[in-house]
Parts: sequence; C-alpha cells; structure tokens
Amino acid sequence: MLVDLLAEYAKQENARDLPGKVVHCAKRALLDWCSALFPGTRVSPAVNLVRSCAAELGYGKSSLPGFAATAFPGTAAWINGSASHSVEFDDIYRDAIYHPGCPTIAAALAVAEDRGKSGLDLLKAITIGYEISARIGAAVQPSHYRFFHTTGTVGCFGGVSAAASLLAPLDADVMRHALATAASMAAGLQQAFRSDAMTKPVHAGHAAWVGVTAASGAACGLTGAPDILEGEAGFGAAMCDGPRWECVTEGLGSRYAITEVTQKNHGCCGHTFSAIDAALLLREQHGIDVAQIRSITVETAETPIKVTGNFAPRTPYECKFSLPYVVAHALLYGSVRLDAFSDERRADGAIRDLMGKITLSADAEMSATFPRMRSSRVRIQMRDGRKFEQFQPHRKGDPEAPLSDAELNDKFDELVSPVIGKSAARDLLDKLWNMENLEVSDLKLATLKGL
Repeated sequence: MLVDLLAEYAKQENARDLPGKVVHCAKRALLDWCSALFPGTRVSPAVNLVRSCAAELGYGKSSLPGFAATAFPGTAAWINGSASHSVEFDDIYRDAIYHPGCPTIAAALAVAEDRGKSGLDLLKAITIGYEISARIGAAVQPSHYRFFHTTGTVGCFGGVSAAASLLAPLDADVMRHALATAASMAAGLQQAFRSDAMTKPVHAGHAAWVGVTAASGAACGLTGAPDILEGEAGFGAAMCDGPRWECVTEGLGSRYAITEVTQKNHGCCGHTFSAIDAALLLREQHGIDVAQIRSITVETAETPIKVTGNFAPRTPYECKFSLPYVVAHALLYGSVRLDAFSDERRADGAIRDLMGKITLSADAEMSATFPRMRSSRVRIQMRDGRKFEQFQPHRKGDPEAPLSDAELNDKFDELVSPVIGKSAARDLLDKLWNMENLEVSDLKLATLKGL
C-alpha cells in the first residue's frame, strides 16, 4: 500500500540527517511562509477566525503570530494556515498545482511549539510534509484541478505528515494511520475561489487543522484505511481521472520537493506570473509608452485562462485572479505587489482602459505542457506599427529562475516589517536563517503583535 511506503520513508527520513541543501531550502520555505503569514493576519479571513475562536485563545502553547496570542495546536494551525494563504504571496509546487507551505508549515509549527521541539525537528517535519504531499499532488494532476483546490485536498497530506513526524517520528504505524485518516478528510472545491468568498484561504487552514487532528488521533491509536489512496473507492479514484502513482515513489528519499518549489515574486495568482514577467521585460527593454499601445495579446495555457480570465474584476480578490488586470497593472506601474489591489489602483481608469486592449488566447502547446511548465507569450502592438513580443517559458521564482536568498530577505522585509516593525522583523529574520541551531521557542512568535 502507498501509505505504507510513505510511512516507512518518513520513519527513515526522521532517523537520518537531512542534506545541507535540503536544510537550507527548508529554511527558505519557512522564511517565505512567514512573509506571506504576517500581512495575512491583518485581513480577512484571519481576523474573522480569531474573533470566532476568541474563547479558545490563551489556553495552548501554539502561537498566533501577529496577534500576540496562543491557542491549542489545531486552532493555531487553522488560523495560521488560513492567514498565510490570504495575500497570495505563498509558495507553489507547480507539478501539483499546489501551495505546500500554508498547510504544511502551519501544522508543523503548531505541533512543534506545543511539544517543545527543536528548530531542526521543525525543518525536518516541514521537509517530510512537502515531500509526501507534493508527490501525491503530482500523481493526481492535472485532472484533479478541474473540480478541486489542491491546497485544500492534498494539503491535508502535507499537514498530517509534518505533524505526525513531530508527534511520533520513528513510528511508521502512526504515520500510516495519520495519512489514511487525513485522506478521508481532504476537501476544497474550485468553485470556492471563483468568487469573492473567504473560503479559498480557509481551505489551507482546514488542511492544516486536519493534519494536526488526524496525526494526534493516530498517535493515540486512531486507525485509517490502509488502501485509502489506491483503493477502488479511494482518494485517487474519486478525485482524478487516473492517478499516476509512480510519481509518489520515483526518487523518494533522494529527490526532494522542497528544493523544487516556486516562491512568489508577485502578489497574485501564480497562473498569471509568466505573463506578468513577459510584460515587465517588454516594458524594461523597450521603454514602452503605455498610452501608445494599440493591442496586447497574451497566449498561455487553457487552465490559467479559465481561472484568471476575468475582464471585470471589482474586489481585491477578484483583481488578484484577473490576468488582464495584473498584466495591465504591471505595464503601468512596473510591479504587482500589495499596493496593486488598493482602492485607488482598482479605480484607476488607465488600468481599465489598458485591460480593454488585452486579448487572451489558449495555446495548445502550452496547455499540453501545463502544469510542469507555466509559459506565456505576450505580444504588444503599438499605434505606430511597431510590434514587440516576449516568450516566457518559466516564471521568476520557479526552480529554473529562483529568487535569491537576498531577494527572499527583501520580500520578507517588505511584507513583515509593516506589520510588526523593522526591528522585530530583522530579529525574526536572523533567527529563521539560524533555525537549525535554535529551539522553536526561541522564535518567541507569541510575542509578535501588529503595530
């Protein structure tokens, strides 16, 4: 059974030292998750969830960073997982069309704080959570994404394997039953993020909560169905057209998913990134006068157009999932960061005018290579007849063009400092880069409150 193989892998991984490169990538993942978390604590749904859980706060050891509060592990994972998926700056494992950090790290951190674990224990649990969930996610794509939001479904495996690694690192039975239980609790429908509802980020929080809850139950003897992944009525059969289970075992324990993640350079849906990158390159290389643009054509895969082809976005959320909006914003302002979705920018007539000049086109070859490649081609025709074209095979932040450590530091400073202040942000950043030599409690996350 696949859960047996994964449980044995986790046991072996917990019993050995992680390669130095993997430790470094796990620290990058943790740091990048914090970059997405803190601004997420200032907006819905995190502020709503904190109010809804007010009676539970202050009773546990697991932190709610940004709120200067604690909770029991499940509640902390629920709120932090949701917060970290709210401003669309969280990482991506593209083969699975999946944001692994939100559910995996939220669950791992909640359990690590509750159980007084070391920083190295946390990094190892994060690595295992990424590894197991990313592989399951890749096995069920791309058909899984037709109806399901992978971060809500596959994220349960990330959260549960990280949590179980901390609760019972050398007990394969605990991991086996934790994974099997989590599979039945996997949920998250695509329809939820085709509106302005708050449900999409809550998918990540739910997956983190499932991880903590299923792992805690398994550690106390709760059992799950061992063939839950490949059984005739199991996860694979129910949630995709035909799982490629070989993705789960190929290179397991030697090729690490956490070294192959995409870290976001833009504060919006990842489906739009290669088009944004192409537009920015054209802007930089040719000094394009936006007022003189006659037309813009964006060619990309079919799925991104289905998800982000909204030409009339109104709310910040809708604009983040509007390919025409973010490309127009990039050409006008040179970036797509948090300020791109302010009231002032969303009301900017120049953006709306430029959006009206954009045409989206699904390219057959790009559609065939999706999700492994996230390509786009942008063509701009000027009023004077000049034509500019840029093909972008990958996104800045993808494994082929990763953000440097310095760029991740800048991203962290940009997103975290306005929430907790520059001094506290710098202190936290220094600790995160030294995580393997610290205790998780040294982060003092429960003391960090918004300004």
